[in-house]
Amino acid sequence: MKKIITRPFDRAKIPPRQNPVILFGMWIWSLFTVKGHHLKITKTDMDGLKPPYIVLSNHLSFTDFAVTPLALFPHRANYVSELEGFELYGGLFYRHLGALGTRKFVDDLALIKNIKRVVDRGDIIVIYPEARYTNHGKETIIPDSVGKLCKMLGVPVVILNMKGNYLRMPIWNTKVRKQARLSAELKQLFRADELKNTPVEDINKAIREALAFDEYRYQFDNKIKIDEPWRAEGLEKVLYQCPVCKHEFTTKTEGAELFCKNCGTSWTMDEYGRLISGRQMTSVPKWYEWQRRQVIQEIDSGKYHFKGKVHIESLPNEYNFIDLGEGMLEHREEGFYLTFKDFGEKEAKTMFFSSKGLFSLHTEYNYRDKKGMCITLSTLDNTYFLYPRCEGFNPTKLQFAAEYMHEKERQ
Repeated sequence: MKKIITRPFDRAKIPPRQNPVILFGMWIWSLFTVKGHHLKITKTDMDGLKPPYIVLSNHLSFTDFAVTPLALFPHRANYVSELEGFELYGGLFYRHLGALGTRKFVDDLALIKNIKRVVDRGDIIVIYPEARYTNHGKETIIPDSVGKLCKMLGVPVVILNMKGNYLRMPIWNTKVRKQARLSAELKQLFRADELKNTPVEDINKAIREALAFDEYRYQFDNKIKIDEPWRAEGLEKVLYQCPVCKHEFTTKTEGAELFCKNCGTSWTMDEYGRLISGRQMTSVPKWYEWQRRQVIQEIDSGKYHFKGKVHIESLPNEYNFIDLGEGMLEHREEGFYLTFKDFGEKEAKTMFFSSKGLFSLHTEYNYRDKKGMCITLSTLDNTYFLYPRCEGFNPTKLQFAAEYMHEKERQ
């Protein structure tokens, strides 16, 4: 029987520089991954720029990790990464791949210190500030702390805006769409001397504008024809509420069709990513944002409340997930309450995750292609993966609620 290791991940451990041999292998893997997708990389205001600098990138899909090292070629870099990669690939290898371990949506002072170590020794640090893949093909929330970090580091700020990675393998169905075309722009946004005299608010505004994207507009404008017969399958996990009858969790998909089991309305995802029903046409981002407004109305009217059973796995370190059995998750305006028995404990406890500290929520729709939908909640020393064992659990809706409650807490 495999021994279960419970000691927390060593967040203070100094990350090594990216191993040149592993980096070479990473380039080979990256080229193989993007082969056939016509990747085009452009560089703007990058002439003469040498490390150290910080790279802020949008976050579209797993394909990001193939495009990023090719965009940075021939330089090596360190990458801020969640602990799942350490557990999946092995801590020693993953560190030498360049990863700095952290947890999503927590304030991690040790991470800030390690980021500073990276730039102080003359290297590139890569951060995906949205901290999760896009669900709907557009940008998500970038916290104000990003601008503060750039100001504190005092090194050039470079933006990597990638396009097509979501079209290749969106989080709601990670089967590769071979017809997707990829592009990326690497652009110096701020020189080091410019940061000194630029307010943090202006830095954040510039970063958000530079990282904005719309994958479906990119697809249509460039006439990227994706005709896979299964291209809509899985989309009901993101578009969970019917805009016609307003029923939740009644949408289903089959092939290129999205339909509502309650009212029978159906939409076809055409070869350019548009959703067509009769003579009416909409888009994934429009539908997605309509759902967000529905959740906001539900919260403002005092009707929102989620409580249900979940199956819990914890990831305290780089070594193993720990099965904690079933627990109870409740979401109220002030935050999440998770009641469960922790490993080795006989009595149940309730942990509280404040809305004030959650600017967004990590969502998964089929974790590691076998575990199904889940969300995660983290402390500095543990991450809890929560899988539904009840009706009404949808990661997208919980994410909408968490984001709006965070905004209300800040007001």
